[in-house]
Amino acid sequence: MRRSTLPLFGVKVLDFGQFIAGPAVTMILADLGATVVHIDPPSGPLWDSPANAILNRNKLIVPIDLKTDKGVSQAQALVREAEIVVENFRPGVLSRLGIDFTAERKARPDLITVSIPGFASNDQLRRKRRAYEAVILASSGVFTDMGLGRVLRGVNPSFSPLPLASAYGTMLAVSATVLALQARERSGIGDQIEVPLACAVMEGLAYNSISIDDLPLRYKTQREREIARRGEAGLPMDISYDSSQELLDPFCRNYKCKDERMFYVVCPGHKYHTKRCLQVLGLYDELVGEGHAEETDIYRPIREWRSDFSLSSYPLPKYWADKIAGRMKAVFLTRTAKEWERIFGESRIPAAAQHWLHEWIGDDHAKCTGQMIEVSDPVYGRMVQPGPLAWLEESGKAMLSPAPRKWAAFDQALAALSAIPTKRPNARSAETPAGWLDGVRVLDLSNVIAGPHSSYYLARFGAEVIKLDPARPLYDCYNTVIYGMAHMRGKRSVLVDIGSSGGREVLERLVKSVDVVIWNATDLQVKGMGLDLESLKALNNDAIFCQLDCFGGVHRGPRSDYLGYENNVQAATGIMLRFGGSAETPEEHAHVGTIDVLGGFGAALGVAVALYQRAKTGHAGRARISLSSLSGILQIPFCYQYDGRGHFDEPSGPDAQGYDALTRLYRTGSGRSVLLSAREGDLSRLARVEGLEGLADVPKEDRVSFLATAIAMESAEEWLSRFDAVDVGAAICESMAAIRSAHSRPADGAPGIDQGSYSFSIFHGHPSGHTVTLIDPYAIRLATAKIYALSPAEKYGASTRSVLRRLQYDETDIDALLAAGAISEGWSREYLPS
Repeated sequence: MRRSTLPLFGVKVLDFGQFIAGPAVTMILADLGATVVHIDPPSGPLWDSPANAILNRNKLIVPIDLKTDKGVSQAQALVREAEIVVENFRPGVLSRLGIDFTAERKARPDLITVSIPGFASNDQLRRKRRAYEAVILASSGVFTDMGLGRVLRGVNPSFSPLPLASAYGTMLAVSATVLALQARERSGIGDQIEVPLACAVMEGLAYNSISIDDLPLRYKTQREREIARRGEAGLPMDISYDSSQELLDPFCRNYKCKDERMFYVVCPGHKYHTKRCLQVLGLYDELVGEGHAEETDIYRPIREWRSDFSLSSYPLPKYWADKIAGRMKAVFLTRTAKEWERIFGESRIPAAAQHWLHEWIGDDHAKCTGQMIEVSDPVYGRMVQPGPLAWLEESGKAMLSPAPRKWAAFDQALAALSAIPTKRPNARSAETPAGWLDGVRVLDLSNVIAGPHSSYYLARFGAEVIKLDPARPLYDCYNTVIYGMAHMRGKRSVLVDIGSSGGREVLERLVKSVDVVIWNATDLQVKGMGLDLESLKALNNDAIFCQLDCFGGVHRGPRSDYLGYENNVQAATGIMLRFGGSAETPEEHAHVGTIDVLGGFGAALGVAVALYQRAKTGHAGRARISLSSLSGILQIPFCYQYDGRGHFDEPSGPDAQGYDALTRLYRTGSGRSVLLSAREGDLSRLARVEGLEGLADVPKEDRVSFLATAIAMESAEEWLSRFDAVDVGAAICESMAAIRSAHSRPADGAPGIDQGSYSFSIFHGHPSGHTVTLIDPYAIRLATAKIYALSPAEKYGASTRSVLRRLQYDETDIDALLAAGAISEGWSREYLPS
């Protein structure tokens, strides 16, 4: 399949980016067919890593010295030929070098420019800091909130090498870029886009930072209760790894198998998954025989339940959790992890065996599906790299054979862009700013986090979103109501039993009325629902279908129809073992803050690409992403293989404090930790810092000791001031609670874009009756188009009747559907069941 079949073929992109986020955005655009010219300094990339072979595939690399008049003139010539220009320097740097995005867009309103700074340009405190990846993560609470297990064990803060900020910044920036591109097809006007990495990672951690006042005890996990108990009693956080694991829910934890490999089960809070799990293990009948009876309605207040627990409600009380987990442990020891993976996969129970990254790179499923591909790099030879992150079904095959990076002279690069015809769209002025997706209707059939978050993200650009859920819930309140406080904002909620004849008719009317349908489901589920290509065309030939799943790829593989969540992907792709540090101690990385929301932004990219293709060609494509495909961008600094590659020796485990002495966590005299992020070239600057005189003469092997001793002498605030003064990367390790407290304001109907790098809204009048604090939809900042602030999440089912009226149902019809159980106007009396 030729590149000319790809949806972005003919789009011209100029890439000034360095490190990860900027080059990754243009890598994805190039994978989707765009022609990309990448600019490097004459001395080469600022980040010397084999990962650059991935980030620059399908690109022409041209060396240009932006510190010379000739270099600036060459860069300006390339800008004039491009439709999209991307950079990720500190705010104002590129402008000072002679490339002014505002001036360029004034001359060419159709131009789309993308800036990805570390901190927001309107953040006066941080905007000038050297915002390396680790600096952003430390400043944004990531190292301090890596997981409740780490807190309980006293490993806090802790270091992680996963570039969360760059990964989230990449997916937000590239999805925004393509959304601007499709909007330009209608308006003729481009936009100036800013996506600060600090804002991006905070949006990625949206579910980690929710605060709900007076949250009922039924939603507190055993780990949360133990942290509170120790805090109130003044006890140290010093429990062992094994003890911390015993506080996990039996349906969300690791089990050792016959071959000593760990196996991760994650199926809590589902009407069927937990039951299936126990049935497969041969334990369900035992529990029934001992008097267990499943609660028929877990959405009632817990005081009205017949018993003290229900299998389909998360978390379980400790007595039952311990009892069930103990029996599950014994059964898992009877088979190997590979055997269990097949059994659970075929039984439609989310679970996965633990693997190291190098195992995932060579995994048969990863290679078969195109999640790992081969590229003949001019430096490293035959190289295994992550495959496409998002694709359209009809053209994805063309993305599996990318061209290796290629160096070119300026004249060659300019000719490559000039050879592509430029079609300037006619600008149509608007009296008031419009959203990129004004008038676009989205039907969201998805659940839990990744799928619903994708449509929530699209809503900020003006999309009208209808969220359809079952008339009777499949998931417990934790997975719906609590998570929904974030991703149900700005949506109308409809409850329909699509398995009933009346409910099926409602679904079909909805599908006929929308532009986009989103669902997180496997191919098997999609076909069973009648949303496969031919069936959907019969309903709505112009509808775009976006499918998310756990293990899918461009091609099918052995695990394509296996169900799964974020934790399954963390286990399968090596993230948990790296974070835990050994095969015996896998540990969840940043609970629900690593892949799930990334999947939402990835799905939004797929929708944007399909919308652009439809605008250009009239053809409605089918967008695809999978959570496992996105693990590639999360692990891009070390997710590759080639002959002669060294060991996979990136920092791992709870004892990891950084990469080396110059990029490392240090405890200060005030008890708080500071993250130093410097390079060898910074030694002369560090030597000018009071208290660090003589550092340049200290042998490398003694630097950690020298710096630890020196930094322990002063407060974190003092050290940050000293490092800022000499322009060395550093940050105080903040907690998410502290960030939220310092940057929250009463909800004011604004998206928070004017608040700097951190912005939360407090909803005192939240429909739940609780005071709820949420991260704002603020990571995308635009010069032209509008970003909408989104209303709080309504109660599930609140819009059932109004949506059906719009579908031409009258009140008699609606009442009949209600009486038949085909639709519902609510799951519970209370918004958040007590």
